[in-house]
Amino acid sequence: MPFERPRVLISGASVAGPVLAYWLHRFGFRPTVIERIAELRVGGGGHAVDLFGPVVELMDWMGVLPEVERARTQTEVIALVRDRGRPVEVPAEMLSEGVSERHIEIMRGDLAKIVYEAARGQVEYVFDDSIATVRDDGSRVEVTFEHGGPRTFDLIVGADGLHSITRRLVFGPEESFLRFLGGYLAVFTVPNYLHLENRMVGFTVPGRTAALYPVGDRSQARVVLLWRTPRLHDYDRHDREAQRRLLRNLYGDLGWEVPRLLTELDQAEDLYLDSISQVVMEAWTSGRVALVGDAGYSPGAAVGGGTSLAIIGAYLLASELVRAGGDHVRGFAAYQRALEPVVRESRMIGPAAIKLIIPQSRRQIWLTAQAARVLPHLPAAGRRRLTAFGGSAAAMLDQAQLSKPDELPSLG
Repeated sequence: MPFERPRVLISGASVAGPVLAYWLHRFGFRPTVIERIAELRVGGGGHAVDLFGPVVELMDWMGVLPEVERARTQTEVIALVRDRGRPVEVPAEMLSEGVSERHIEIMRGDLAKIVYEAARGQVEYVFDDSIATVRDDGSRVEVTFEHGGPRTFDLIVGADGLHSITRRLVFGPEESFLRFLGGYLAVFTVPNYLHLENRMVGFTVPGRTAALYPVGDRSQARVVLLWRTPRLHDYDRHDREAQRRLLRNLYGDLGWEVPRLLTELDQAEDLYLDSISQVVMEAWTSGRVALVGDAGYSPGAAVGGGTSLAIIGAYLLASELVRAGGDHVRGFAAYQRALEPVVRESRMIGPAAIKLIIPQSRRQIWLTAQAARVLPHLPAAGRRRLTAFGGSAAAMLDQAQLSKPDELPSLG
């Protein structure tokens, strides 16, 4: 009987899902990616994400590093604006020295497009649908969908983010796994009316920040709002107008460019708003189902290197499955062991980083400004210590000890 390549359903087509699909296909599996949105959001959408250390090398292994390099953001200067005191400017590259020696910042939408295109012709993609039920009988997994007919797979992987459908269906309600870090993130697009060029400007008051930077052809700018709160907000995260009201209530009393940004918010169709929360699970595999990226171990949006961690996790899952000859029991166990120290370290970075990027007092804002002011005048070792932000993302990711793809077998 000819060998039948294992069929793997991947829920989620943002970044981790397509990366996993690429490697599974390359190693001899048959991946299918399902995505609930009707069309992939690409072309500079979302917010800027960071690729650290070994993830840059992994992009090279996928053959997409030249595209990633071309699409990197061009932010050269970050200007810190306060309601008291003069603005402080610092070269952007200096702020990442303590985090990673090799670092690429890229818009999430650009990265999603690049990794999607890497294997689009070889991998089945199904858009405008999502998983409805999962039945794992031990030998296979039967899946029903919101729109399409039922199908059977050998394995299922949830790469569907912080509010993972796969995690809820297989592991339980998300409230059991989300650890709120005390902050929120909102991102949306406005016209680049300040005519920013290669420059991010940010305004900070205790507990709240607002920043914007140019994107694409510089005709637009991305707005990032970050704020601290001791409790989760009570709002419908699917109601865009409820989100706008929340932001107006939170930021309506501020000066600087904030009134203009709130006016532009009414026209923004790409508003993203969510808590900065970690996903904490003892195990991110169960039976024939596994989780990858934010679905299983989010370190916290905007504070923990989640995109890099998700890409590393996707590669580790694929490599451990092929190393185990497709045996999910051994492959999943090896994936869990390999990633556990990385995930533990990532959880330490977020709480420290959130204190730095959203200062809670005027003294903290003043100290941040002074640190930024002296940063360009410090020796390299001093800059690295000052900008470690609670830990080195590259050192954290290095703990995964990735095998090169040509050192791994294939299922044939």
